[in-house]
Amino acid sequence: MDAALAAFAVLPGLAVGSFLNVAAVRLPMRRSIVSPRSACTTCEMPIAWYDNVPLLSYLLLRGRCRSCGVPIGLIYPSVELVTAALLAGCLAAFGLSLRTAAAAIFCSALVVVTGTDLTHRMVPNRVVLPAIVLVLGLMTADDPSLEWAAAGAGAFLFMFVAAVAYPSGLGMGDVKLALLMGVALGRTVPVALFAGMIAALVPAVALLVRHGAKARKMGIPFAPFLAVGSVLALFAGHALLDAYLTVL
Repeated sequence: MDAALAAFAVLPGLAVGSFLNVAAVRLPMRRSIVSPRSACTTCEMPIAWYDNVPLLSYLLLRGRCRSCGVPIGLIYPSVELVTAALLAGCLAAFGLSLRTAAAAIFCSALVVVTGTDLTHRMVPNRVVLPAIVLVLGLMTADDPSLEWAAAGAGAFLFMFVAAVAYPSGLGMGDVKLALLMGVALGRTVPVALFAGMIAALVPAVALLVRHGAKARKMGIPFAPFLAVGSVLALFAGHALLDAYLTVL
Protein backbone atom coordinates (compact mmCIF):
# COMPACT_ATOMS: atom_id res chain seq x y z
CA MET A 1 0.00 0.00 0.00
CA ASP A 2 2.73 2.48 0.94
CA ALA A 3 4.60 1.69 -2.27
CA ALA A 4 1.45 2.40 -4.29
CA LEU A 5 0.96 5.69 -2.44
CA ALA A 6 4.57 6.58 -3.17
CA ALA A 7 4.02 5.96 -6.90
CA PHE A 8 1.01 8.26 -6.91
CA ALA A 9 3.11 10.95 -5.19
CA VAL A 10 5.59 11.22 -8.06
CA LEU A 11 3.58 13.57 -10.29
CA PRO A 12 2.51 15.89 -7.44
CA GLY A 13 6.11 15.74 -6.25
CA LEU A 14 7.35 16.99 -9.62
CA ALA A 15 4.88 19.89 -9.38
CA VAL A 16 6.08 20.72 -5.87
CA GLY A 17 9.65 20.60 -7.14
CA SER A 18 8.77 23.11 -9.86
CA PHE A 19 7.40 25.46 -7.21
CA LEU A 20 10.50 24.98 -5.04
CA ASN A 21 12.63 26.02 -8.03
CA VAL A 22 10.75 29.31 -8.11
CA ALA A 23 11.14 29.75 -4.35
CA ALA A 24 14.89 29.09 -4.47
CA VAL A 25 15.36 31.67 -7.22
CA ARG A 26 13.10 34.42 -5.87
CA LEU A 27 13.52 34.30 -2.11
CA PRO A 28 17.14 35.53 -2.09
CA MET A 29 15.98 38.49 -4.19
CA ARG A 30 13.06 39.15 -1.81
CA ARG A 31 10.54 38.69 -4.61
CA SER A 32 7.08 37.19 -4.34
CA ILE A 33 6.97 33.46 -4.98
CA VAL A 34 3.42 33.59 -6.36
CA SER A 35 3.50 36.50 -8.82
CA PRO A 36 4.36 37.40 -11.48
CA ARG A 37 4.35 34.12 -13.36
CA SER A 38 7.61 32.42 -14.25
CA ALA A 39 9.73 33.96 -17.01
CA CYS A 40 13.04 33.22 -18.75
CA THR A 41 15.86 34.70 -16.70
CA THR A 42 17.66 35.77 -19.90
CA CYS A 43 15.04 37.25 -22.24
CA GLU A 44 12.42 37.77 -19.49
CA MET A 45 9.68 36.36 -21.71
CA PRO A 46 6.85 34.86 -19.59
CA ILE A 47 6.79 31.08 -19.78
CA ALA A 48 3.58 29.66 -21.26
CA TRP A 49 1.77 27.01 -19.24
CA TYR A 50 2.57 24.32 -21.80
CA ASP A 51 6.28 25.11 -21.43
CA ASN A 52 6.05 24.93 -17.65
CA VAL A 53 5.02 21.30 -17.19
CA PRO A 54 7.51 19.78 -14.73
CA LEU A 55 10.22 17.69 -16.39
CA LEU A 56 8.20 17.03 -19.56
CA SER A 57 8.55 20.59 -20.87
CA TYR A 58 12.30 20.51 -20.25
CA LEU A 59 12.60 17.33 -22.30
CA LEU A 60 10.38 18.59 -25.15
CA LEU A 61 12.25 21.89 -25.32
CA ARG A 62 15.56 20.02 -25.17
CA GLY A 63 16.61 22.15 -22.23
CA ARG A 64 16.30 25.51 -24.01
CA CYS A 65 14.07 28.56 -23.76
CA ARG A 66 11.47 28.56 -26.55
CA SER A 67 11.85 32.33 -27.05
CA CYS A 68 15.60 32.97 -27.00
CA GLY A 69 17.09 29.50 -27.20
CA VAL A 70 19.34 29.98 -24.16
CA PRO A 71 20.03 26.69 -22.32
CA ILE A 72 17.96 26.07 -19.20
CA GLY A 73 20.09 24.90 -16.32
CA LEU A 74 20.00 21.19 -15.52
CA ILE A 75 19.40 22.22 -11.91
CA TYR A 76 15.69 22.82 -12.64
CA PRO A 77 14.69 19.29 -13.68
CA SER A 78 17.10 17.92 -11.07
CA VAL A 79 15.25 19.74 -8.30
CA GLU A 80 11.93 18.44 -9.63
CA LEU A 81 13.20 14.85 -9.72
CA VAL A 82 14.83 15.04 -6.29
CA THR A 83 11.71 16.56 -4.74
CA ALA A 84 9.49 13.89 -6.27
CA ALA A 85 11.81 11.15 -5.03
CA LEU A 86 11.91 12.60 -1.52
CA LEU A 87 8.15 13.03 -1.21
CA ALA A 88 7.55 9.55 -2.60
CA GLY A 89 10.12 8.24 -0.14
CA CYS A 90 8.31 9.93 2.75
CA LEU A 91 5.05 8.18 1.83
CA ALA A 92 6.78 4.85 1.32
CA ALA A 93 8.55 5.10 4.68
CA PHE A 94 5.82 6.56 6.88
CA GLY A 95 2.50 5.94 5.09
CA LEU A 96 -0.43 8.33 5.39
CA SER A 97 0.37 10.05 8.68
CA LEU A 98 1.17 13.35 10.32
CA ARG A 99 4.80 12.25 10.31
CA THR A 100 4.70 12.04 6.53
CA ALA A 101 3.36 15.59 6.35
CA ALA A 102 6.15 16.76 8.65
CA ALA A 103 8.78 14.87 6.65
CA ALA A 104 7.46 16.31 3.37
CA ILE A 105 7.65 19.87 4.71
CA PHE A 106 11.13 19.15 6.09
CA CYS A 107 12.39 17.75 2.78
CA SER A 108 10.88 20.65 0.82
CA ALA A 109 12.63 23.14 3.10
CA LEU A 110 15.92 21.27 2.64
CA VAL A 111 15.59 21.47 -1.14
CA VAL A 112 15.01 25.23 -1.06
CA VAL A 113 17.81 26.07 1.40
CA THR A 114 20.22 23.89 -0.57
CA GLY A 115 19.46 25.96 -3.66
CA THR A 116 19.68 29.33 -1.93
CA ASP A 117 22.88 28.46 -0.07
CA LEU A 118 24.58 27.22 -3.22
CA THR A 119 23.65 30.30 -5.25
CA HIS A 120 23.52 33.10 -2.67
CA ARG A 121 25.17 31.68 0.46
CA MET A 122 22.03 32.20 2.54
CA VAL A 123 19.47 30.13 4.43
CA PRO A 124 16.21 32.13 4.24
CA ASN A 125 14.28 32.73 7.46
CA ARG A 126 11.12 32.76 5.34
CA VAL A 127 11.67 29.05 4.71
CA VAL A 128 13.28 27.76 7.89
CA LEU A 129 11.23 29.51 10.58
CA PRO A 130 7.74 28.53 9.32
CA ALA A 131 9.03 25.01 8.68
CA ILE A 132 10.24 24.77 12.30
CA VAL A 133 6.79 25.70 13.63
CA LEU A 134 4.91 23.38 11.28
CA VAL A 135 7.23 20.40 11.68
CA LEU A 136 7.39 20.70 15.47
CA GLY A 137 3.60 20.89 15.67
CA LEU A 138 3.06 17.90 13.39
CA MET A 139 5.71 15.71 15.04
CA THR A 140 4.41 16.51 18.52
CA ALA A 141 0.83 15.80 17.44
CA ASP A 142 1.91 12.50 15.87
CA ASP A 143 4.03 11.46 18.86
CA PRO A 144 3.40 13.64 21.93
CA SER A 145 6.84 13.88 23.49
CA LEU A 146 9.49 16.38 24.48
CA GLU A 147 11.93 14.56 22.19
CA TRP A 148 11.33 16.86 19.22
CA ALA A 149 11.68 20.16 21.05
CA ALA A 150 14.63 18.86 23.08
CA ALA A 151 16.44 17.58 19.99
CA GLY A 152 15.84 20.89 18.26
CA ALA A 153 17.23 22.84 21.22
CA GLY A 154 20.24 20.53 21.46
CA ALA A 155 21.07 20.77 17.75
CA PHE A 156 20.62 24.55 17.86
CA LEU A 157 22.95 24.89 20.84
CA PHE A 158 25.57 22.63 19.28
CA MET A 159 25.65 24.59 16.04
CA PHE A 160 25.50 27.93 17.83
CA VAL A 161 28.64 27.09 19.82
CA ALA A 162 30.32 25.93 16.59
CA ALA A 163 29.32 29.16 14.81
CA VAL A 164 30.71 31.29 17.65
CA ALA A 165 33.95 29.31 17.61
CA TYR A 166 34.24 29.35 13.81
CA PRO A 167 32.26 32.36 12.51
CA SER A 168 33.94 32.36 9.09
CA GLY A 169 32.73 28.83 8.40
CA LEU A 170 29.23 28.80 9.88
CA GLY A 171 26.44 31.35 9.94
CA MET A 172 23.24 31.80 11.90
CA GLY A 173 21.35 30.37 8.96
CA ASP A 174 23.10 27.04 9.57
CA VAL A 175 22.25 27.32 13.27
CA LYS A 176 18.55 27.81 12.55
CA LEU A 177 18.64 24.98 10.05
CA ALA A 178 20.01 22.75 12.81
CA LEU A 179 16.98 23.65 14.94
CA LEU A 180 14.70 22.51 12.10
CA MET A 181 16.72 19.32 11.77
CA GLY A 182 16.32 18.60 15.46
CA VAL A 183 12.55 19.02 15.60
CA ALA A 184 12.16 16.87 12.47
CA LEU A 185 14.59 14.08 13.33
CA GLY A 186 14.46 13.83 17.10
CA ARG A 187 17.08 11.56 18.60
CA THR A 188 18.60 10.79 15.19
CA VAL A 189 19.68 14.40 14.59
CA PRO A 190 23.28 13.59 15.66
CA VAL A 191 23.43 11.21 12.69
CA ALA A 192 22.48 14.07 10.37
CA LEU A 193 24.96 16.52 11.90
CA PHE A 194 27.81 14.02 11.87
CA ALA A 195 27.08 12.88 8.30
CA GLY A 196 26.84 16.49 7.12
CA MET A 197 30.18 17.37 8.67
CA ILE A 198 31.87 14.30 7.18
CA ALA A 199 30.45 15.12 3.74
CA ALA A 200 31.67 18.73 4.02
CA LEU A 201 35.20 17.50 4.67
CA VAL A 202 35.54 16.36 1.06
CA PRO A 203 35.42 19.83 -0.57
CA ALA A 204 37.24 21.34 2.41
CA VAL A 205 40.18 18.96 1.95
CA ALA A 206 40.09 19.55 -1.82
CA LEU A 207 40.37 23.32 -1.25
CA LEU A 208 43.19 22.80 1.22
CA VAL A 209 45.13 20.62 -1.21
CA ARG A 210 44.63 23.04 -4.09
CA HIS A 211 45.08 26.38 -2.33
CA GLY A 212 47.07 25.56 0.78
CA ALA A 213 46.85 28.10 3.60
CA LYS A 214 44.66 30.38 1.48
CA ALA A 215 41.88 27.81 1.76
CA ARG A 216 41.27 28.90 5.36
CA LYS A 217 39.72 32.09 4.01
CA MET A 218 37.54 30.27 1.48
CA GLY A 219 34.14 29.30 2.77
CA ILE A 220 31.89 26.60 1.38
CA PRO A 221 28.09 26.48 1.66
CA PHE A 222 27.32 24.15 4.56
CA ALA A 223 23.52 23.84 4.27
CA PRO A 224 23.67 21.38 1.32
CA PHE A 225 25.80 18.99 3.38
CA LEU A 226 23.46 19.30 6.36
CA ALA A 227 20.62 18.53 3.95
CA VAL A 228 22.35 15.36 2.75
CA GLY A 229 22.92 14.27 6.34
CA SER A 230 19.30 15.06 7.18
CA VAL A 231 17.93 12.90 4.37
CA LEU A 232 20.19 10.05 5.48
CA ALA A 233 18.98 10.40 9.07
CA LEU A 234 15.33 10.72 8.05
CA PHE A 235 15.26 7.40 6.22
CA ALA A 236 18.03 5.41 7.91
CA GLY A 237 18.86 7.30 11.09
CA HIS A 238 17.37 4.86 13.56
CA ALA A 239 19.10 1.88 11.96
CA LEU A 240 22.44 3.69 11.90
CA LEU A 241 22.09 4.93 15.47
CA ASP A 242 21.08 1.51 16.76
CA ALA A 243 24.02 -0.09 14.93
CA TYR A 244 26.41 2.44 16.45
CA LEU A 245 25.04 1.93 19.96
CA THR A 246 25.23 -1.85 19.52
CA VAL A 247 28.91 -1.61 18.64
CA LEU A 248 29.52 0.50 21.73
